[in-house]
Amino acid sequence: MGLKIYNTKARQKVDFTPLEPGKVTIYCCGVTVYDYCHLGHARSYIVWDVVRRYLTWRNLDVRYVQNFTDIDDKILRRAQAEHSSMGTVAERYIAAYREDMAQLNILAADAYPRATEVIPQIIALIQALIDQGYAYAIDGDVYYAVEKFSNYGQLSGRSLDQMEAGASGRVKDSEPKKRHPLDFALWKAAKPSELNAYTPWESPWGAGRPGWHIECSAMVKQTFGDTIDIHSGGMDLTFPHHENEIAQSEASTHKPLARYWMHNGFVNIQGEKMSKSLGNFTTIRDLLTQVEPMVIRLFVLQASYRKPIDFTDEAVTSAQNSWQTLREGLVFGDRWGETLMGNLLEPLASSQLDSGAIGQFNQAMDDDFNTPGGLAVLFELAKKLQKETNLLTHAGKTDTPVAVLKQTWQTLVALAEVLGLVALPPVAPDGATDSSNPGLTDLEIEDLIQQRQAARKAKNYGEGDRIRDQLQGLGITLIDQPGGKTTWHR
Repeated sequence: MGLKIYNTKARQKVDFTPLEPGKVTIYCCGVTVYDYCHLGHARSYIVWDVVRRYLTWRNLDVRYVQNFTDIDDKILRRAQAEHSSMGTVAERYIAAYREDMAQLNILAADAYPRATEVIPQIIALIQALIDQGYAYAIDGDVYYAVEKFSNYGQLSGRSLDQMEAGASGRVKDSEPKKRHPLDFALWKAAKPSELNAYTPWESPWGAGRPGWHIECSAMVKQTFGDTIDIHSGGMDLTFPHHENEIAQSEASTHKPLARYWMHNGFVNIQGEKMSKSLGNFTTIRDLLTQVEPMVIRLFVLQASYRKPIDFTDEAVTSAQNSWQTLREGLVFGDRWGETLMGNLLEPLASSQLDSGAIGQFNQAMDDDFNTPGGLAVLFELAKKLQKETNLLTHAGKTDTPVAVLKQTWQTLVALAEVLGLVALPPVAPDGATDSSNPGLTDLEIEDLIQQRQAARKAKNYGEGDRIRDQLQGLGITLIDQPGGKTTWHR
């Protein structure tokens, strides 16, 4: 069975066939950088990280791009409240975003375009929409005319009348210039009260700044061209953001913006969506002072990405317990390699891994990235290694051949990596992964690790153990990985 994914636009699971065989293009809507990321953001970007990792695992060449929205009303309000600028606010929270994602072992995107980098492309796209009759300018503002786009509502599955009725009370009466209540801003004229927070851009309609929706349309086109394989984001972006992206891009190019639309579900607190607007959110960095990063990943991946998940103390405790089982399996080779007198760390070829387990894992993940099914395979492998750990701990031996243990362990490590689950060091109470150590710098630690690797390669295990003991005495733990790589933490 080939890969099937749930396409929001089709409202069903469909076969996945990329535009270009062997290659996949993904554009994911990124954060609006006006505050720290919360657990809802973590869920979204963990999900798309796993989608990307799995497609790569299946030998597809993936180009993954995720934007930063660095022009927005929320950023403007934050800048004004701080007597700062939008640029200063954006830079601060972009840096915070990168730190949070690195903690969660989320791979960096291949590119992070910013709205401020594509202003000329945004202006050109708006002008094209005006020229084709899809947009109109009034008093320095430019609006998209939703009634002109016959397919408006195709993604959310609602007619214009249904949307207008559903938007009752949310459509601003303060915009009487609009021809239709659901027309949305493509360009916003600069207001004197805003000029202390940003320098407006010149345009054919006067100085101002772009609207939110047009930014992503321009960034997709600038990065990929007219059509991409997958457009992803949170379920809350389906309407109006993604609906409006389609209207803008497809009216301009007359081509599909994306072949597949994917959306992840919410994180709920007491039945309500976690969000900054509701004030019921937990930031990633606050949560990381309480639990390990991999616990957060596991909490997210234990549910289907499209379903809502409830954030409770019980759910976090369950994820912590589950992670301990997986973590024990992931460090099996490092812990028992010398005891078993076998080179567990020498990497196996992919053809030498457990084909049965890999087949079960792929079968689960091919069903719309079914991570609960994929995790079930990992837990089965981890529990086998847990049983062996108990035997080695209490009896000092096992009857299982070393080759079998090596295959089981390296298969677990390989599949866990597809889900971004690795035996990272625990997060310290202050949220850091290291503590002060005046004795050695990071470079000195890396140098000692290289000396230890050279000693082990020369079969001078005594010297290798001496260096390891020296580092352990300084509070530094080494973790040996397949392929000879060694990671460390204080």
